[in-house]
Amino acid sequence: MTISQESAGSTSNAFQPLREHSVSGSLPVKFPRAARLLKHADFRRVYEQGRRHFSANLTAFYVVQAGSVGPRVGFTVSRALGGAVDRNRMKRRLREATREAWNEFSSAVDVVVNPKKTVLTAEFAVLVEEMRKSLAVIEKHVAAGQANPRPTENVSRDRKMKPRAGKGQR
Repeated sequence: MTISQESAGSTSNAFQPLREHSVSGSLPVKFPRAARLLKHADFRRVYEQGRRHFSANLTAFYVVQAGSVGPRVGFTVSRALGGAVDRNRMKRRLREATREAWNEFSSAVDVVVNPKKTVLTAEFAVLVEEMRKSLAVIEKHVAAGQANPRPTENVSRDRKMKPRAGKGQR
């Protein structure tokens, strides 16, 4: 299957490229669009309704998708973790570690990965193994029915936003 055939494939075939092509090949393998979280509302839903899995170098938030064909993943890196160069490097390392661990993962779940500062200095093999373990734990919880969204009464929707300081208020 060529790259152009992958993008023209159906949604049920959206997860095939990661399984068929090696990451170390000459062409970079991207997550198909159907396998990525793209909308702010999706990220927010995962944070507000989902469960969390903590590990040494990352935190994974996850929630079961209703009526989806496969998993979707998103990455967020806070400005508190460093400048743009460091944040982008963290995202690149996490994306690649996720690509290598993704093939064993098949649950219909949305996952948002938040790195810790140690992602910059950790060995890549450690990141891959940690991502594999995180995805295995998430899949186990999904299979056991423990990854269902939290009830909406437990989610705080009435948070008051702090007023931002204007130019003259700092």
